Amino acid sequence: MSRPIEEILSPKPSARPRIYAYSIADAAHSGQLKIGQTTREVPKRVAEQLQTAAISNYTIELDEPAERDDGTIFSDHEVRAALVKKGFENHTLEWVRCTVQDVKTVLHELRTGQKLAGTRHESFGMRAEQAEAVEKTATYFESIWAENPKAAPRFLWNAKMRFGKTFTSYQLAKKLGARRVLVVTFKPAVEDAWQTDLESHTDFDGWQYMSRNTGGDPTQIDNKRPVVYFGSFQDLLGRDDAGNIKARNEWLHTVNWDLVVFDEYHFGAWRDTAKELFEGEDDQVAKKETKLEYAGDLEGMNEELGALSDKETEFLPITTRAYLYLSGTPFRALATGEFIEEQIFNWTYTDEQRAKEAFAKSNPGKRNPYGALPQMRLLTYQMPDELLAVASGGEFDEFDLNAFFEATGTEAAAQFKHKDDVQKWLDIIRGGHLAHSAELLKVGTRPPFPYSDARLLPYLQHSFWYLPNVPACHAMANLLAERHNVFWHGYKVIVAAGSSAGIGLDALPPVRKAIGSGFDTKTITLSCGKLTTGVTVPQWSSILMLRNLKSPESYFQAAFRVQSPWSIKNPNGDNPNEEEILKPVCFVFDFAPTRALRQVSEYGIGLSPNESNPESAVKDLVSFLPVLAYDGANMTQIDAGGILDIAMAGTSATLLARKWESALLVNVDNNTLRRILDDPEAMKAVESIEGWRSLGDNIIETIINKSERVKELKNKAKDGGLTPKEKRELSAEEREYKSQRKLVQEKLIKFATRIPAFMYLTDFRENTLQDVITKLEPELFRTVTGLTVKDFHLLVRLKVFNTEHMNQAVFAFRRYEDASLRYTGIESHKGLTHYGLYDTVVAKDA
Repeated sequence: MSRPIEEILSPKPSARPRIYAYSIADAAHSGQLKIGQTTREVPKRVAEQLQTAAISNYTIELDEPAERDDGTIFSDHEVRAALVKKGFENHTLEWVRCTVQDVKTVLHELRTGQKLAGTRHESFGMRAEQAEAVEKTATYFESIWAENPKAAPRFLWNAKMRFGKTFTSYQLAKKLGARRVLVVTFKPAVEDAWQTDLESHTDFDGWQYMSRNTGGDPTQIDNKRPVVYFGSFQDLLGRDDAGNIKARNEWLHTVNWDLVVFDEYHFGAWRDTAKELFEGEDDQVAKKETKLEYAGDLEGMNEELGALSDKETEFLPITTRAYLYLSGTPFRALATGEFIEEQIFNWTYTDEQRAKEAFAKSNPGKRNPYGALPQMRLLTYQMPDELLAVASGGEFDEFDLNAFFEATGTEAAAQFKHKDDVQKWLDIIRGGHLAHSAELLKVGTRPPFPYSDARLLPYLQHSFWYLPNVPACHAMANLLAERHNVFWHGYKVIVAAGSSAGIGLDALPPVRKAIGSGFDTKTITLSCGKLTTGVTVPQWSSILMLRNLKSPESYFQAAFRVQSPWSIKNPNGDNPNEEEILKPVCFVFDFAPTRALRQVSEYGIGLSPNESNPESAVKDLVSFLPVLAYDGANMTQIDAGGILDIAMAGTSATLLARKWESALLVNVDNNTLRRILDDPEAMKAVESIEGWRSLGDNIIETIINKSERVKELKNKAKDGGLTPKEKRELSAEEREYKSQRKLVQEKLIKFATRIPAFMYLTDFRENTLQDVITKLEPELFRTVTGLTVKDFHLLVRLKVFNTEHMNQAVFAFRRYEDASLRYTGIESHKGLTHYGLYDTVVAKDA
């Protein structure tokens, strides 16, 4: 349902927590201070407390912000706890026997980040969805073990950030009675969360946490207490130069683990994501960032990683009762069917926001456990023609952000290639470009541009600008600092790019220092990859997408940086169920509309791989992610159908054709190849595909045999190493069978690319493509593709072709064709009420 723009651009709340202390001049309170907190004016808050008791002889001794230097907030409970730890008497409730100076000393310690001693202070329970994940996973594991006690079942949690995966994983381990838990990750930087959750919650009292960073001898684990061991893939599972297990990790392979957890595991997608996230950085910095983000030496493990997602027991030299996979973007695993529905628990952005809305409706007046998780809004802007002309064209004839923000040089010497045009863009987003303002007067509307609309400005107090590369970041900083750009001088600009900004989390402290508490400062963080994963800056409330991103995973991984909560719990110190939400919504601003909406559509479809109608999948997402699009004259909210129309009609035919060149459309794994080999009719069918015979005789059998030989040699390497001759043999055979498998894949994909030509020629729109091929126009199909219907049907049945991806490709093709014609006032097929996909028919919205 479309919402008014006024609702989508609702005002941002303003609140600021303060610690106060007052004294009462009587014998009962002599030498004591009442210490509390509030987000209102302290004198009014204190007066409210004391007027009811008719007390007037009080003095407010202290009134200071409750903020640390890193921008986080502390409570009056923490202040009193720190005073008690120092030996001061907490006489009654919030009264402490101390001086004002004692309180100021504690405030200083809390602000500068000094840690207070004490553990096991958390006692919160699981939220409903966390309990559901634990229950569903445990039930599945138990059902598998009932059938085969020696089985090692696997389960996937498709859960976005803020789900609480570490805490919930530990709850699963506890429910299973697990006493030996191994956590393995690509991203060592997530260790802090795993350690903190285990050591701070009362539910895990008595548990041990160990890793290389904690030290200690893992072989001396107290067997009477449960243990969690944390490590990275390449350290725990890597080999030395001789192919042997690293000596320091030999103990790991002698333990019978109860549960192995793979964290941040995206089934091979990490390589593409890492490359895209950091491709704007300098080469050496990009390598360091990627190594730090995803741990080092993983390139050599590509083949093993493919095997891991297929059959862990053949890859991992460890034993375990069960495997749990955790990922926020497991699109590849979902799309390729590596897990069946009963092996998956989903918790997406849409689920989270739906729960937030439902809780508020059914529990009025109660603290909403999802309340602090802001709802995202996407605002896209079509740039004026004069700027579009600067950086449009190429294969897709779209506004190219990387070309528009192209720059050379670094530091003070950095400068944009199109500096004057970038300056116009800066003027436009703050509402100061005269020519553009005159155009808006003609149409009589003034759309909400980021830095010019009063409703948006509070959410841009601390923003993240995502630029193409290091020179662009420095060029932007230099341009914003120029004398004539007075408007921008009110913002502290931090360049989090290049080697000078530090590697990994080293780039974060300067940002936090510049932001401080977030109330009195205004900042712009410029980055081309740093700080886009694994960091939380509560005050960031908006992100400007100023670079091209190809994958929806990368796009939303960056966008979700601004979805972190910013709130004050128990703001007045007298109600632990009260929460002051400082950021109810957050914003993504994008200046390449077609590309942005394509990301939204692909993300929505990716989150719902089992949804046969892509429009329904996108509708579900945008019901909680409103999209406003500025077309050069008006800013309007667009629905799921509009998003798909723009995303696909704005797509070139070449890009659509690429959907039919995707490796996801065909399966060439050993199991599929073996099914073909075992079926004479199937062998005859593939041999009739154009160019197949040029691959040579027995190509399929050769691939299977060589890959089995490679697997055999790798297993031998795990047991005791290989001879130099066997190592050379392994390397050569691996290269050869991979090359041959790729050739087979290319031939099958080449056949798939013939299907769009067939669709152009056929006129049956409401029938599934499968029916058109097999029943309505079989001769036309044979003429265009070279395969008979019988042969094609056999290959589909043997899973050579991926029908789920074919459905998406057919939908995109037909939607594109209809949308393209609609803009000319022509209906492709009058009265069309349904779209026939490959093997599914979906209703077309009226």
